[in-house]
Amino acid sequence: MHTDLNLLKVFVVVATAENFRVAADRLGVSRSAVSQAIRRLEDELGSSLVQRTTRSVRLTEAGERLQRQVAGPLAGLLGALEDASHAGPPRGLLRVAVTSIAERFLDGPLLAGFVEAYPEVTLDITVTDEEFDIVARGFDAGVRLGEVIEQDMIAIPVTGPQREVAVATPGYFARHGRPRHPRDLADHRCIGWRPAPEVAPWRWEFSENGRAFDVAVAPRITTNDMLLMVRTALAGGGITFGMEDTFRPYLDRGELERVLEDYLPPFPGFYLYYPNRHNLAPKLRALVEHVRGYREENEG
Repeated sequence: MHTDLNLLKVFVVVATAENFRVAADRLGVSRSAVSQAIRRLEDELGSSLVQRTTRSVRLTEAGERLQRQVAGPLAGLLGALEDASHAGPPRGLLRVAVTSIAERFLDGPLLAGFVEAYPEVTLDITVTDEEFDIVARGFDAGVRLGEVIEQDMIAIPVTGPQREVAVATPGYFARHGRPRHPRDLADHRCIGWRPAPEVAPWRWEFSENGRAFDVAVAPRITTNDMLLMVRTALAGGGITFGMEDTFRPYLDRGELERVLEDYLPPFPGFYLYYPNRHNLAPKLRALVEHVRGYREENEG
């Protein structure tokens, strides 16, 4: 069997997008071309790979198995072909999955500097707090806290050590007092975070005498939107919790104040990570070098 690599590429994009129109947009072809490619691949394999509906595409059991088996090797092979065929500057679409709390990566200058330096590379940034296999989802790289990155990935530091903070307005503390220990949070109005409606609110993590522990604060307000958490805290709505970088501008201006600092030690920061491949696509190599240079320039 001599299967066209382009058919497999189309299949992986469709499996990732779960939508023919979105896949067509990413590939720069028509929707009918995508549909025909999938049909050709199914005919060659003699197996149904997708279940089509009017709005979305779901993989069959055979499709899920094929995606798991080909996504990683195909990405490596296409990267090697791209490396061999491009003698000029890096080019192409670069897809990166980034956690919403990676402020230093997402705040603008790093990405703006990259697209200025590499005008033939198009960045597609998906901001998500879901943890998943970036290769199986069709991403070139991801940005996460170092502690949650799989050990078989290559990881390049984006930041130095980070820390979380518990914050509220001076006015809130004047009215309700300051918690002296994390257990005191039970007596305060808290603003919490959860990644999705069916998931319990995130437990706030602390450390005492070298022992890590977490606190379920029973937040009065819970959301998956960090900006809403910030706005509510600034309005005096209660104590909220998150990465120090998220709150730094408000802390510097005195609009928010920290509490419980002795229980919140630093920990390893954010990393750009990607699969361990012999041949790294030029567009991804360019991002890796840009991140290294940006960090050296801004953190010394």
